Amino acid sequence: MKTGVIGYGVAAQAMHLPFITTNPKFQLLSILQRHGQSAKEKYPGVNLVRSLEEMLADPMLELVVVTTPNDTHFEYASRSLNAGKHVVLEKPFTITSEEAKKLVAIAGASGKTLSVFQNRRYVSDFLTIRQLLKEKKLGEIVEFEAHYDRYRPEQKPNAWREEDAPGTGILYDLGAHLIDQVLCLFGLPKSVTADLRMQRPHARTTDYFDLWLDYGFTRITLKSGMLVREPGPRYMIHGTKGSFIKYGEDPQEALLRQGMLPNTPDWGREPEENFGLLHTEINGRVVREKYPSLPGNYGGYYDDLYDAIVNDGPLRVTPEQGYNTVKLIELATESNQKNCTIICRDLMDVPYN
Repeated sequence: MKTGVIGYGVAAQAMHLPFITTNPKFQLLSILQRHGQSAKEKYPGVNLVRSLEEMLADPMLELVVVTTPNDTHFEYASRSLNAGKHVVLEKPFTITSEEAKKLVAIAGASGKTLSVFQNRRYVSDFLTIRQLLKEKKLGEIVEFEAHYDRYRPEQKPNAWREEDAPGTGILYDLGAHLIDQVLCLFGLPKSVTADLRMQRPHARTTDYFDLWLDYGFTRITLKSGMLVREPGPRYMIHGTKGSFIKYGEDPQEALLRQGMLPNTPDWGREPEENFGLLHTEINGRVVREKYPSLPGNYGGYYDDLYDAIVNDGPLRVTPEQGYNTVKLIELATESNQKNCTIICRDLMDVPYN
């Protein structure tokens, strides 16, 4: 599948290009880099283009991958779809649910595939938790708490995500991952209660969130902050039969940022010391032991995408799911502004594979 990538920042270099260039199902045809030659130096056989018009004019191009800032997503995706290209959008899809709903309609009318790069469905901890819940090793889940924390006390230079602008802040950035994971595991919530803050003195946009999602019997807590020097458990899950506690981070992002390619046999495997603790009852016997983590692989996203486009397989991450994530971010923002619980409304009742 002949592919073009819009943008040549960290997302393109570390999250997309390594998986496109090492997957024989894809051919990297072009990169849109408005300034400089670094993309051409890294990928000398690729067309370096300077504008979206130039990229879309190539009749050989089949798939466009958008890795640019959030406020460009709607324009670039809609123009690419209307030009007859399949499109992958970096999360969080769009910056408003109104834009998201329009993109869903445009994709439907175009007959082309539109998907969101929710790579955190393809990480070790999420895949392991999904298996645990599917096998009901914890019984019925009563409480699920997930953290995505960092320690960055100073503002990152030239970081558009930390500016005061639409679609910026930690809720759009890291929150989009956690919200998508919960929707995959539990479906649509009944209500949301949110506490959004700017904790660092220099902060211009949200750098902390605490969300409570109500599922009736099950209570979900999602938290993220930029002042967590010593992280606690990444996941804490309690059910009627047992608990699962998980520390540590999926290894892929750190390896990719170091320039490693995902073409080794043990790619995405966590070290044993990062395995989660399972304390439950199995066949009448209480067990308290390390539970082996499944290997993660962001590349599974591109395999699934190819299968959906070429073989008419199921599209694992749909534009409607992208809409739901953006809508929940808006509902959480409304909850924080009004200091109250907000009933989850106008979500799309669509399946999550």
